[in-house]
Amino acid sequence: MPLESPLNSLGFAKAPTDTRVVVAMSGGVDSSVVAAKLAEEGYDVVGVTLQLYDHGAALAKKGACCAGRDIHDARRVAEDMGFPHYVLDYENTFREAVIDEFADSYLAGATPVPCIRCNERVKFKDLLETAKDLDADCMATGHYIQRKMGADGAELHSAADPAKDQSYFLFSTTQEQLDYLRFPLGHHASKDETRALAAKYGLSVADKPDSQDICFVPNGNYAAVIEKLRPGAAEPGEIVDMDGNVLGTHQGVIHYTIGQRRGLGIGGLTDPLYVVKLDVDKRQVIVGPKELLATRRVPIREVNWLGDGRFRDLGEQHIAVRVRSTRPPTDAILRPISDTEAEVELAVAEQGVSPGQACVFYDPNSTRVLGGGWIWRGN
Repeated sequence: MPLESPLNSLGFAKAPTDTRVVVAMSGGVDSSVVAAKLAEEGYDVVGVTLQLYDHGAALAKKGACCAGRDIHDARRVAEDMGFPHYVLDYENTFREAVIDEFADSYLAGATPVPCIRCNERVKFKDLLETAKDLDADCMATGHYIQRKMGADGAELHSAADPAKDQSYFLFSTTQEQLDYLRFPLGHHASKDETRALAAKYGLSVADKPDSQDICFVPNGNYAAVIEKLRPGAAEPGEIVDMDGNVLGTHQGVIHYTIGQRRGLGIGGLTDPLYVVKLDVDKRQVIVGPKELLATRRVPIREVNWLGDGRFRDLGEQHIAVRVRSTRPPTDAILRPISDTEAEVELAVAEQGVSPGQACVFYDPNSTRVLGGGWIWRGN
C-alpha cells in the first residue's frame, strides 16, 4: 500500500503548490503577514480585500480597517509577494447586514457589536462563498484565534496571546465555516512575532498601527454616525432617577450607554450616578447607583453552539463566559432553553451587562471556545 502524503501546514494531504488559499486582506499587518507567509511557503495564494463603505470618505480616515488606504496597502503587499489580489465591492451588503442593524440597535437602547456581525454575515459568509467559487481549498484570515483538530473535527480555541485574543468577536463562526477557515497567527505568543515576520518579508505595512475604531465609526463617535444614518435620532429628553424624578436633560438617548458615568451633566450629587437603563420610547435616560448595574442572570438568544452534542439536550453546564470583549472569562452556569436560547447565571454579578452585547462560552478546563449568543434583555 502506498504511504499517504503528509499533511501540509494548512492540513491538506498535498503539496502547498497544489493548495489554493484565499486570504482575506484588510490592509493591516496581520492579514498581510498571513498572505506573505503562505506565499513564501509555496501556496497558491489569492488575496481578497472587501470595500465595505464609501471609498471617498474612507480615503481621509485613519485608524480603521477596510479604508481606501488599506486597500492600497493590501494591493501593494500582493504585488511585492507576487500573488493575485482582488477588491470586491460589498458596500450594499455591508450596509444592509451590519450598519443598518448597528444604527437600529443603538436607537433601541442596545449596545451592538458590529464587528461580530461583519464576521458572521459578510466575511465568513459572502467572502467565504467567493473563496469557494475561486476553487480555494480554504480561506485564511489574520484573526488571533486558534483552530485545532479534536476527536470530532475542527475546534475553535482562544489565541495563545490573551492580549490579542479575538474569540469574543468570532463566537458565531459555525462548524461548517470552521472546517473551511484557517487562522495562521493564533499560535503566536505576541504581536511582536507578527511584526517581526512583516519585517522579515520586507512588507510596507510592518510598522503600520493597529486599527482601533469600528471601521465605519470615525474616532469612536457612534452618535454622529447614527445621526447621519437616522436623521432626527438625537431627540432631546429627560435624565431621571429610578423614581422618575427629573435630574436633568439630554440631547438624545443615542449619546448614552448602560454603565456610563461620565458626561451625564448632573452636578451637585453626593454619590455618583450611572446609566442603568435607556427608555427609547419615553426618550429617558434612567440613572441610579452603581449597585443597580449588577446582574447575575443573563438571557441569551441566537445561540451558536460549537461544543459536543446537541445544545438543547445538554442540561445544565458549568462553563466560563465573557460578557464583554475587554474582560476575562468568568465562571457561570449555562442552562439551554431551546436550540437557540439559553440563560446564563454568573457566579459573580457583572455590572453594565447590556442588550446587544455578546455572551461567549468557554470550556473552563481548556482554551476551547464553545460558542455563544446575544444578550437580548438587560437587568
